[in-house]
Amino acid sequence: MAKKLIIGTVAVFVAWSVLDFVLHGVLLQKAYADTASLWRPMEEMKMGVMYTVTLIASVTFVFLYAKMVTKTGLNSGLLYGLLIGILWGVSFGYGTYSVMPIPYYMAMTWFFGTIVECTVAGALVGLLVKD
Repeated sequence: MAKKLIIGTVAVFVAWSVLDFVLHGVLLQKAYADTASLWRPMEEMKMGVMYTVTLIASVTFVFLYAKMVTKTGLNSGLLYGLLIGILWGVSFGYGTYSVMPIPYYMAMTWFFGTIVECTVAGALVGLLVKD
């Protein structure tokens, strides 16, 4: 089972890293430029911290699935990912929107983007982390 957890964690980490690039580096690029005063300049970004956060979230996401979901498989993984995506997405998108002057488009994109990212991750763990 340890091997499946490691493979699942790597798969989720890679998927989230790629999807984060698409979400933040492509879809939201203009919104970030328009709100540049809210963010660190690129040369001050803490990318090592960001990848560490993504790794810890990946480990936790996979571990929770493996330990808490009793009926594993693609459908269970999709549902798990969708629910976690809604949980995190509403916090990331609309929670941030409630306290920071970000455009609504950014909040909505964070919300739906997080749901997509977690649903993809759920599909991966559903396929890779089985009894």
